[in-house]
Amino acid sequence: MKHVVRTFLFFSLISTFSAAQSTNRMGHPNQTNVKFAQMTDQFVKDSLVLSPVSASQAGYHKHLDPKTGKTIDLDAQLDDVSAQAVAAQEKFYREWRHRFQTETPIAGLNPQDAADYRLIDDQIALNLLEFEHIQSYKHNPTGYVELIGNGLFLPLTQEYASKEVRVGDVVSRIGQIPRFLDQTKSQLTDADPIFISTAVGENEGNLDLVDSVAADIPAGSPLKAQYDKVAPAAKKALTDFNAWMQNDLAKRPTNGRTWRLGKEWYAPKFRYVMETSIEPAQLLADAEAELKRVRAEMLQLALPLYKQMYPGQDDYSSLPAQERENKIIAAVLNKISDEHPQRDQLIEAVKADVDGIKQFIREKKIVSLSSRDNLKVIPTPEFERGSYSVAGFHGAPPLEPNAEAQYWVTPIDPKTPEAKAESKLCEYNNYALKWLTIHEALPGHYIQFEHADDVQPPTRRVLRNLFGNGAYVEGWAEYIADVMTEEGYLDFSPKFRIVRLKIWLRAVANTILDIRLQTMNMTDQQALDLMMKDTFQTQAEAEGKMIRAKLSSTQLPTYFVGSRQWWSLRKKYQAAKGSSFTLEEFHNRALDQGPLPIEYLEKIILPDGKAATSN
Repeated sequence: MKHVVRTFLFFSLISTFSAAQSTNRMGHPNQTNVKFAQMTDQFVKDSLVLSPVSASQAGYHKHLDPKTGKTIDLDAQLDDVSAQAVAAQEKFYREWRHRFQTETPIAGLNPQDAADYRLIDDQIALNLLEFEHIQSYKHNPTGYVELIGNGLFLPLTQEYASKEVRVGDVVSRIGQIPRFLDQTKSQLTDADPIFISTAVGENEGNLDLVDSVAADIPAGSPLKAQYDKVAPAAKKALTDFNAWMQNDLAKRPTNGRTWRLGKEWYAPKFRYVMETSIEPAQLLADAEAELKRVRAEMLQLALPLYKQMYPGQDDYSSLPAQERENKIIAAVLNKISDEHPQRDQLIEAVKADVDGIKQFIREKKIVSLSSRDNLKVIPTPEFERGSYSVAGFHGAPPLEPNAEAQYWVTPIDPKTPEAKAESKLCEYNNYALKWLTIHEALPGHYIQFEHADDVQPPTRRVLRNLFGNGAYVEGWAEYIADVMTEEGYLDFSPKFRIVRLKIWLRAVANTILDIRLQTMNMTDQQALDLMMKDTFQTQAEAEGKMIRAKLSSTQLPTYFVGSRQWWSLRKKYQAAKGSSFTLEEFHNRALDQGPLPIEYLEKIILPDGKAATSN
């Protein structure tokens, strides 16, 4: 599953915050370095104007321009992606990195501020790597297409103002689409075919979004005339952009550049994304060893199930070990996969699992649930379905924690052939769907970010939400699924456990895929063989994952890296707490810090190897 990662978004601070005197969620004084807090305040305010769409996602809606004294309605603005704007961003990050390094060096900061400093520095470094070397903005149109989609979608789903005001913001952004796409065309120099085909498909969703806005305009509103004026030009620009990608961009020589990132830039990107000391080569070796271990464990679970499901059948004991594993495990998983919802009932099936999972969490005291109860299960927006082929989580803005949080579930397109739809349904059978809700919602990403949205002071909350470490985020969702399994979810069902192991095997394969595809010229067939033959994925799932692996880099290993880190942290914390250790207290304490890299988090909750009693 893919979480809607809160990337380097631009935001400002609410005016009622006093950094030096605030208290955290647990009520202990936050000994914030005043100089660092002031610089962070200025940094985030200055960065706001760089991406109004990102500001919308952060929950920051109005900005007072100190130069003009005028208030900018950020939700009504679509980003400037011109060459001049990109150059300004690169200069901005470079200058601020130098300021932080020279004016508030990390050696002089306490563990909390040091963690925030490192988050800022790592994200700036990642952005500079992009601007200077990777330069996806010149080669990958999907980022632009998704930015338009988010720019239109966010005001429609957030509730920062009346519906009429929010629809007016969307109409304003629709009017800027032609300008935005002209800038986009001037930036893109070439693109791999996989980027173009994905962008074209997602851009069709943007056209649908523009059309859908008309239904949200109140009858008799002046917005109707404004919409009628700008929508045709916007739709023409979107349509023309698709034609331009297919007839112009697709025919340009790429000078050997493909979707593969390559070893040269993979290693530094991996370091800044993971924020961990492990190197890709060692991680690959660990993942390949874990693949063998998990397969062996699955065989031990599968053997008694196989006897029940296929009484009197050959148990293939004469076959070589790997071939026997494949036969027995696949037969059991195939039988389990028959238990799935109808193709038009995916979302309803997911909703039905939520209440039972909540009750289990409370009974076992696994983690504190949110008092806000603001989760909504909705279909994945069409413009995001290229990246989120199954599901994703979209949290409430960190500056608006009471706003709606969304658990996206991607429905099966009615046009999908029956065989392909059946393949996807078998992959996401009843047991896999329960895991899906655990991972994306409860007690996975939704509960995770509900805790993160309570971090104080607001500067720290926004920093840690928006710059959050992907391994912490995805690792939590994988780790907590293991916790639920070990605590006896579904009465220790062996069917659920073997499906859970299959999903964990997929997370392990994600790591192998990412490193080998992006840096070692792994072929499509080798990738499909790994997924379908070694990790028991259906053809539809394997093909979808291969596309995702080509569209991104360094994100897929976050599940494997993060889960291992969470287990390591728990063991250390449990050893420090001794007999007083409880799951709920540990989970609350770790989640209450927000999505820090685990190696940074450890220094906060385990100073000198002992569990801290205060911050």
